[in-house]
Amino acid sequence: MSAMLQLPLVVTAQVDLVLVLVSLLALWTRLSRLSYPNAVVFDEVYYGQFVSFYMKRVFFIDDNGPPLGHMILALGAYLGGFDGNFVWNRIRAEYPSSVSVWSLRVLPSLCGALCVPLVYLLTLELRFSHLSALGAAVLLLLENSLIVQSRFMLLESVLIFLVLLAFFSYLRFHNAPTSSWFRYIWLLLSGVSCAAAVGVKYMGLFSYLLLLGVAFLHAWNLIGDQFLNVCVQCVCRVVCLLVVPVLLYVFWFYLHLSLLNRSGPHDQLMSSAFQASLQGGLSRITQGQPLEVAYGSQVTLRSSASQLIPCWLHSHKENYPVSHDVAAPMSPHAQEVSGYVDFNVSMPAQNLWKVDISNREAESEVWKTILSEVRLVHVNTSAVLKLSGVSLPDWGFRQLEVVAEKLFKAHGSSLGWNVEEHRYGTSQEPKEREAELHCPTHIDVDRKISFWAKFLELQWKMLTVKQEESEHKYSSAPLEWITMETNIAYWLHATTNAQIHLIGNPVSWGVANLSLLAYQLLAAVYMLRRRRGFKDLPDAVWDQFVCLGCVCVGGWLVNFVPFLLMEKTLFLYHYLPALCYLYLLSPVHTHTNKHTHTHLLRLRLTSSVPAAGCSVEETFCPLTYGSPELSANQLRELRWRDTWDILDRRH
Repeated sequence: MSAMLQLPLVVTAQVDLVLVLVSLLALWTRLSRLSYPNAVVFDEVYYGQFVSFYMKRVFFIDDNGPPLGHMILALGAYLGGFDGNFVWNRIRAEYPSSVSVWSLRVLPSLCGALCVPLVYLLTLELRFSHLSALGAAVLLLLENSLIVQSRFMLLESVLIFLVLLAFFSYLRFHNAPTSSWFRYIWLLLSGVSCAAAVGVKYMGLFSYLLLLGVAFLHAWNLIGDQFLNVCVQCVCRVVCLLVVPVLLYVFWFYLHLSLLNRSGPHDQLMSSAFQASLQGGLSRITQGQPLEVAYGSQVTLRSSASQLIPCWLHSHKENYPVSHDVAAPMSPHAQEVSGYVDFNVSMPAQNLWKVDISNREAESEVWKTILSEVRLVHVNTSAVLKLSGVSLPDWGFRQLEVVAEKLFKAHGSSLGWNVEEHRYGTSQEPKEREAELHCPTHIDVDRKISFWAKFLELQWKMLTVKQEESEHKYSSAPLEWITMETNIAYWLHATTNAQIHLIGNPVSWGVANLSLLAYQLLAAVYMLRRRRGFKDLPDAVWDQFVCLGCVCVGGWLVNFVPFLLMEKTLFLYHYLPALCYLYLLSPVHTHTNKHTHTHLLRLRLTSSVPAAGCSVEETFCPLTYGSPELSANQLRELRWRDTWDILDRRH
């Protein structure tokens, strides 16, 4: 044993000091003085309410995105001892001493800091030099808007970190020796990161699709190898990049629905069956109700249509303006429906309706409280009772119109009704029967719906139920982001000129735009010359150039172009994920293009661009960190563009 063991034991490790340095600087710029200001900053007022819901386990639905991002923010709050007892009703509201502001903001800040070394490593995986990697990391490090967005309880930094991690992990897998099985750990991490990115914000889906496209091209290039090797490679990619992300996406919602099991303010957006599965709310009203609806039951009927406000079928004693047997007042293509009262109307009563259970699994299945969705079909005309979605005038108390329409004309989502409250009495005596109808029968019936039913309903509601969009003072158009014509005032001190703004670093922003333009021009020139048989770049370098465009230019496109097609309120921070791809592109392109730069010029750019960026970053530091307070003249000097809204409380 002593012969085999050689003393002393020596461990040799290689440490990239540049990577360590940029990592420490990133942690310092993102995490220093994280508790300042001790007040609600911009969209913290939006995300904070969801954090409180998690702390109290109250159900909510956010139509802007899936739940993983909210759960990450809630985790930080939970670790800091936050109990959810804070009213998120206005920006600049002071946090009480019982709230750990640092814990609320630390996870987004940590993600923002880790983006800097990730960009460094990702540039290396794109097969470029350490100098290029340093340039990309410095641009990200000095970007004022990314610093601001990372330092508060917001989700953009989390999304950017996960997307960068997904691409880094995949390229690490792709570049690793094919003989190493450890490389598949990187492929699995890439799939997990993609699922997490989509789980934080749906904008992560576009980067995920881009990564799938790159993986498909790499898999296509494998054709021609041994058949068994190709099959193994393709199966591993499908499992890690398709199956695992789908399963994890479902798992995020499983956690979400498992944690939030109490009734809350968003219950009314969901179906009666969904609401009844939550503690409190509708479940308290419906507890002990008879399950089967029968002759003599008294019920409340709720429309199954997707509405922001729940609608129950009811009538008023007031009359329609016109006599009966006419078109509906607000929907002339449909038939008016009214309760029958004999006002000497020259027509027989037509008050027979057939109950059609639309979601029953067998013909023998009966009408069930909450679970059954029914259609009410008029016997004489075969028209179906439905919610038109249009409000009646003042004479109808502005309530939603109920009409009857032929089944082939009616939209399916507005036809369904389900029973919420159900009372049943068997006594023949009126007084005893009335007492029975107001007392539940305490029949123990399990009305819980499955996780898959809740998952699918929640997905549908997130896609179809949209809150009303309102214009915001700091909303902007996507084309304004490229030239940085806009900013956002995140916070203003109550009595002084101390303030925080989301403003980009003009130097790095301009370098990013010029690099995008230069890459597109060079790509066009190279492709035309290669078409004519001139290969300015060797095949290996050309493949490297194309891969750079697929990841960086493609990443910018998929994270920017969709906003041009969206009809929603947009802000400058929506551009930050796309901007990070350009920061990847900028120094890499500068240091690899032999046609436009000599070695001396590259060295000058290497020193001058970061120096200028550092100078501008320091200039805008008071608006990035909220201190020190600036005078009115100093604030005016920072207004480099007329379109920027720099606030001056003392002006």
